[in-house]
Amino acid sequence: MTATARLDLRLDAQDKDKITHAADLRGVPVATFVRDAALQEAGQVVANALTVTLSRSESRHFLDVMDAPFKPNAKLKRAMAAAARLAR
Repeated sequence: MTATARLDLRLDAQDKDKITHAADLRGVPVATFVRDAALQEAGQVVANALTVTLSRSESRHFLDVMDAPFKPNAKLKRAMAAAARLAR
């Protein structure tokens, strides 16, 4: 991977020292440490935003609805008929 984008960051001295120390303990450059930590956190944030947690009763209701046969309502039937006419 060739890095082409840049990210600038301002820190106070204590934060920089802490990050530098952690990077040294890992045996990686500070930039690598910061990139890896930021990407891990970004992945977690995205995963959390895309995850839906249901209660036991909500989960049961969802599964019951998914198991029930699909029955299109009148509005959907009209829309499907209109789409079929347009397709001809």
